[in-house]
Amino acid sequence: MSATPLPHNPSIWATLRYQQFRALWSAGGIYFIGNAMQTMAGAWMMVELTGSSFLAALVQTAVFLPMFLLSLPAGVLADITDRRRLILTALVVQAVAGTLMAVLLLAGIGGPGTLLFMIFVAGCCTALLSPAWNSTIADSVTRADLPQAITCVSIAYNAARAVGPALAGLVFTAVGGAWNFALAVVAVVVMALAIRRYPPKPHPPSRLPAERLWGGMMSALRFAWHSQTVLAQLVRTVAYAGAGSALWALLPTIGAQKLGLGATGYGMLMGCLGTGAVLIGLVVGQLRHRVGLEKLVAVGCVVYAVVNLIAAFAPWPSLVYLSLVAGGAAWMAVMSTFNTATQTSVPPWVRSRAVAMHTLCALGSFALGSAFWGAMADIAGLTFTLVVAAAAMAGGLLLGKPFPLRMGEAQEVTQTTPWDELYVSKEPAPEAGPVAIEIGYRIRPEDAATFLEATSLLRAHRKRDGATFWRVYRDLADPSRYVERFIVSSWADYLHQRARHTQADHELEAQVRAFVLPGEAVEMKHYLAEV
Repeated sequence: MSATPLPHNPSIWATLRYQQFRALWSAGGIYFIGNAMQTMAGAWMMVELTGSSFLAALVQTAVFLPMFLLSLPAGVLADITDRRRLILTALVVQAVAGTLMAVLLLAGIGGPGTLLFMIFVAGCCTALLSPAWNSTIADSVTRADLPQAITCVSIAYNAARAVGPALAGLVFTAVGGAWNFALAVVAVVVMALAIRRYPPKPHPPSRLPAERLWGGMMSALRFAWHSQTVLAQLVRTVAYAGAGSALWALLPTIGAQKLGLGATGYGMLMGCLGTGAVLIGLVVGQLRHRVGLEKLVAVGCVVYAVVNLIAAFAPWPSLVYLSLVAGGAAWMAVMSTFNTATQTSVPPWVRSRAVAMHTLCALGSFALGSAFWGAMADIAGLTFTLVVAAAAMAGGLLLGKPFPLRMGEAQEVTQTTPWDELYVSKEPAPEAGPVAIEIGYRIRPEDAATFLEATSLLRAHRKRDGATFWRVYRDLADPSRYVERFIVSSWADYLHQRARHTQADHELEAQVRAFVLPGEAVEMKHYLAEV
């Protein structure tokens, strides 16, 4: 990926000049439509079969809970294994599950439990392939075009939410809900053909020991926790998606109970949300440039809260339809901003895992929120639940100060060579450890305060990339000598930590080394735990 600085006023059409991106984006759009048709059909069939708001909302949970459970493992697999094989395996399983569901429903032997289980299986497949597919999309364009590519994918996803439910409603009315599952299988096949024609790039060859699944998950969580930029975006995503899930999950109940609509009307409600998302996607890049990230997110939260209130109290379908267009626009503007900020703030080694963590936060909280709001609607009523959801959405504005948003800079994601060469008499086995690293600095005693202030900034960088412990010590026998000490779990983890060194890390260490006395060298030592 090029380290070209991100443009300030991007155009989404620039991404369409890449042939691989066009093919994958188009196939992804069809795949999203198939999934949306399946979800809409499942939710409406649940309303018809049970009449329960809670069970209808559980369809959304069955779709998105796998994202909470599997996104991070899937992100690790996408970063360390063959992405082509991972994507195609998930698609094959999804096609088999969709075919079985369609056959059971056509035969009249598929009940609510079977419906939820098969939708859950399809959701698991989508969760497993999503990080690999998203990183494949990112690899198909330059870094300069990455924000536009992410917006294009968001447009395709939200267009599917507009087109898919509307098509599903027509199919439901014309030939029955089961055929929606059959058409979803066709969409899965289209996605598989595109991946076979335009497979993901192989991972760059490396002499480093391969990361394992558990270690890869821990490194991703550690990176997010110690990266203020990524952590802020993920926290904001959790809050927004959790509050916003109420409207999506309760839409079948709003359509059936409050507005008296049928399957086609419910499809139109979903279609209005998707239409608003598509329309705002065409200009969201320019809006971010003109008003800034925080103002755009704040406006989106307020608009979405108002839409919840309209859905709670308005008895006229036309007003609800119109408000849902605005709600879809707000949803898309905010969620795509969070996603773009996350992906532009991470280096290549953790990109798939960053996508997975964003997905986990967005759709995991969406799944749990859907179940929560559905249960509340059954207990406290639909109107009260939507009012509470609107208040929760507005309350999310309070997170702006402690968790500010920003886009990542090129030097923060561009990997480079560490300062010091690695000298050891005999290299340990990859699993040997823990490993302690000491870096000695000799400075002027009068510079101690400013030196320690600069050195303290290394804490987050060391721990973000693999250190489990970090501290700076003063030599009691020599007031001019300080030692930075950090510990990494194994030799393999230390080698990975060195490989993750970025230009921003290099610049930060240069500021620390500027305090070293003339003629003195920075001394690095490595220690391996024995007992």
